[in-house]
Amino acid sequence: MAGEKEAFWEQGSFAFVGHKEAKAFPTLSYSEARKRGKKVFAVDPSVDEIEGDPTYEDLSALPEKVDGVVLEVPKEETEGWVRQAADLGIGRVWIHMGRDTPEALALARDKGLEVHKGTCAVMYLSQGFSVHAIHKAVAKLTRSY
Repeated sequence: MAGEKEAFWEQGSFAFVGHKEAKAFPTLSYSEARKRGKKVFAVDPSVDEIEGDPTYEDLSALPEKVDGVVLEVPKEETEGWVRQAADLGIGRVWIHMGRDTPEALALARDKGLEVHKGTCAVMYLSQGFSVHAIHKAVAKLTRSY
C-alpha cells in the first residue's frame, strides 16, 4: 500500500512551478515525472521554455487542469502559488523542502488542500540507483519516508 507521499505521485498530471531566474527550476523532478509517463507542465514566468517544453506564466494559463502542483519557488512566493492552486480547484500541492512558510501552510489548511512538505520530490520519483535512492533508503530506515 502506498503512503500518502507516494500516492501523490500516482496522479496523472502535474504542474511544476519554479522561478529559474531566482532559484533553479525543479528539472530533476520534472524530468523524472515525465519519464514515469506523467503529463507535466512547466510553470515559470521567468523563462520561455524548460527542457524544450513551453512554460506557462501561471497555473491559470495551463491548457488543462492538473491533478497536483509541485512548488520549488523562492520561499516568499510559496503562499501566492498555494492560493492560486486553491482558487483553481487544484487540491494537491507538494512544497519542496525548505520552501514552506507558516502562512502558506495555514492558507492550504484553510482551503482544504492536501499538502506534502519537508522532503525532496525526486526521492519519490527517481528509479534505479542514485543519490536520491540512498536518500530514500535512509528516509525509510528513519521512518521519515
